Amino acid sequence: MCAAKLVQYVIVNGEIAKSWPKGALIAQCCHAVAAVGHLYASDPDTVEYFKDLDNMHKVVLEAPDAGKLVSLGEVLQQNDVKHKVWVEQPENLPTCIALKPYPKEEVQKYMKKFKLLS
Repeated sequence: MCAAKLVQYVIVNGEIAKSWPKGALIAQCCHAVAAVGHLYASDPDTVEYFKDLDNMHKVVLEAPDAGKLVSLGEVLQQNDVKHKVWVEQPENLPTCIALKPYPKEEVQKYMKKFKLLS
């Protein structure tokens, strides 16, 4: 798989996207991306993705609320899509999900109902 064909999806809890400071929101996404990169560091797609650091492709989407974010996490789990749900503590608030890098065609179907974060 060519790294150019790999994409990493990040899905943000839309409730916090509208109410939290931008820096705090970005930190949550960074936590999730770092965690999933560590968890799946030996995955062949992850290895390939990190071979070309200057051309990584990420798509940041918005789930309307925490419930929809958690539901997505359950669907991903059921379909063995490797990901990390980031839960802010001590609030126990799901803030975002990061998928490991995947060929877009393998995971895009799970992302269709979410819009780009704006």
